[in-house]
Amino acid sequence: MSVSSGSEPAQDCKIQTIEQLHDYLSKGLQLEHATLPPYLTALYSLHPGKNSDAWHVIRVVAVEEMLHLTLVANVLNAVGGTPDLTKRGFVPDYPAYLPCGPDYFKVHLRPFSRAALDTFLKIEKPAPAATEQDRFVPMDWAALGVTSDGAPPPQEKLAELEESATVLGLVPGEPTERFLSIGEFYEEIIRGINHLEDQARKAGKTIFTGDPARQVTPEYFYSGGGDVIKVTGRDTAIAALTLVAEQGEGLYGGIYDSQDELAHYYRFEQLEKGRYYQKGDDPGEPSGPTLSVDWDAVYPVKPDLKVEELTQDPEVEAAAREFNQFYATFLTGINLAYNGQPDLLLKAVWEMFRMRDRMNLLIRNPLTGHPGAHAGPTFEIR
Repeated sequence: MSVSSGSEPAQDCKIQTIEQLHDYLSKGLQLEHATLPPYLTALYSLHPGKNSDAWHVIRVVAVEEMLHLTLVANVLNAVGGTPDLTKRGFVPDYPAYLPCGPDYFKVHLRPFSRAALDTFLKIEKPAPAATEQDRFVPMDWAALGVTSDGAPPPQEKLAELEESATVLGLVPGEPTERFLSIGEFYEEIIRGINHLEDQARKAGKTIFTGDPARQVTPEYFYSGGGDVIKVTGRDTAIAALTLVAEQGEGLYGGIYDSQDELAHYYRFEQLEKGRYYQKGDDPGEPSGPTLSVDWDAVYPVKPDLKVEELTQDPEVEAAAREFNQFYATFLTGINLAYNGQPDLLLKAVWEMFRMRDRMNLLIRNPLTGHPGAHAGPTFEIR
């Protein structure tokens, strides 16, 4: 992804108002969070004491997704917006659709498997767009089964999809278009920041009017995989969003980001290729130590399970409902951290890994009426 680093022409910028910028950044928060439930479900489906390589890779990526969430929240706060991780529809109704080049793909809640790994690689796939014309592609609603002719659905259907977050990566306000990739989505936000800040400076103003006390600074978040950036103006905003994009797909075709961390795509690719990357390797050609994956040492979680399917297992149903309440509380804690109580983020990161015990109450239980399948978290937060 070619990331803008300073003032540039608007280039048919989609973001023309500060309210639109707030909307895009709020969608960015939703995109970053949408990966967490699938990653955590795969992580905790692994048998204890087995698959240590897979465990480490997925765990590191999950923590770094929390970093991405925090960086986007810092940018939103810096430009006077208000992060809201508790609004209805923030958590997708899985399976959800995400963009990957010319196609959409489904993101499921399912156990660690070759299919899950393939989805993770698609989520983090480097952006293919190289020209201005490639930024957006027409939205094919027929391919998603929403309409029969590919035309936009009625407004009420669009509102329903928006509320359920079933389809992510749409151009806000323009249902006929979608972004080619998540990387292009962030490029558009950076383009909007440049455009709006240029306009503001002509009037002797700035778009960075947010309360500095709402910034999450490094002492409130430590992941071992990149630093939180305090956003105070254009340069730090672009640095924060650039890190989000780089950490997923790598820097300018390389396998590391600007903080010298292996990008998520290549972390996952190690599991596919059975070998670790090391310094000096080219993309697709890891040459480090071998790693092993036991595809059978996994609890067979039923994909995209819903609470309503658990009526034959009342204790499991109760555990699923309790987990959903726990997760809602977890998001509330993060939301408070992003809205002026940054110290709460330290607890939230710790809570993310405490939820393993609550997931185990589900994942280790076979389901009545579903031979060979186990329960799992449903992440139904309404």
